[in-house]
Amino acid sequence: MAVSSFPSLYSLKINNCKNQGLSSSSVPIFNVRARPSRRPKPSTIIVFSYKKSGNGAVSEEAKRVLRERYGFNPNELLSDEPSPKTGRRKQLKNTGNGKQDGAEEDPKPPRTTHKLLQVLGGKARRKKLLSPKGMDVRPMMEVVKGAAFDILQAAGGNPTSLRPGRWLDLYSGTGSVGIEAISRGCSQVHFVEMDPWVVSNVLRPNLEWTGFLDASVIHSVRVENFLERSKQFLGEGEPFDYISVTPPYTQVDYEILMRQISNSALVGDNTFIVVEYPLRTDMLDSCGCLIKITDRRFGRTHLAIYGPKWAKKRKSENLLGKIAVKVLIADLNTEDVRPFQVLDDCV
Repeated sequence: MAVSSFPSLYSLKINNCKNQGLSSSSVPIFNVRARPSRRPKPSTIIVFSYKKSGNGAVSEEAKRVLRERYGFNPNELLSDEPSPKTGRRKQLKNTGNGKQDGAEEDPKPPRTTHKLLQVLGGKARRKKLLSPKGMDVRPMMEVVKGAAFDILQAAGGNPTSLRPGRWLDLYSGTGSVGIEAISRGCSQVHFVEMDPWVVSNVLRPNLEWTGFLDASVIHSVRVENFLERSKQFLGEGEPFDYISVTPPYTQVDYEILMRQISNSALVGDNTFIVVEYPLRTDMLDSCGCLIKITDRRFGRTHLAIYGPKWAKKRKSENLLGKIAVKVLIADLNTEDVRPFQVLDDCV
């Protein structure tokens, strides 16, 4: 880049310098020209300077004028009061985005119940049960519950009722599974539910309504804590005959949960375990000394039942017996032979 100066110099005076306590100075003007191009365009750069007045320092008055012109207030740095912008940011940070001081959040609506469940069989058949509105507690569907008890009754050798014994209802919620167990022949049921509102407003009223409160024991603790202290809760009693596991799908790890159950003192050689689990969940073929008797699907819900080996053998015998009976009926009625289907693989 080439720089050429005019033959004569022009002076540029700054009018505001006198008002600001600065002395005026002559400013030389240079003509700056770039390398030649197709369309050369000369450009001009103005360079100016000022002389310091007095003893070589800018006066305090001039500094004050410059500060006021550019909006700088040194008193704000020494003051404890925040600036308007800073104070607004701190206020928003403390009270939340866009929330005014003193504005309270809307309180959550009170939890209520409705009667959409019922006991399916046994002494308390068709009695309505309370259940919470909303998705805080998700009871087992009646079709799943009915299938589970039909399988357990058939595996126990009595299609109409359960073998007498004790039932452990983990994640009991409304208590519909445990109440169904008492209604069908169980002598005692232990309910494990950690939500105090559900215990006082749903579970206990359902037990009182069905008349099964005396045959029930309620544990208001987390299931994990109950499994860790199973010997303390169990005492000197024997393992449970039945255990139902109906947890909230997204809040448990089934592999860890089933390992805790199988390693606890709650499971014996003749225990049946009923597990409800969601779709796309891998369940083991055994749980400790127990084997998987059946694994059925109901839409997005799966039902797995673990039990002793003799129950698996009895299941096969019942299945073959039912097929033999239907084949015999078809042979006797040769004029009207209709296709048959085994509706329940355990009955």
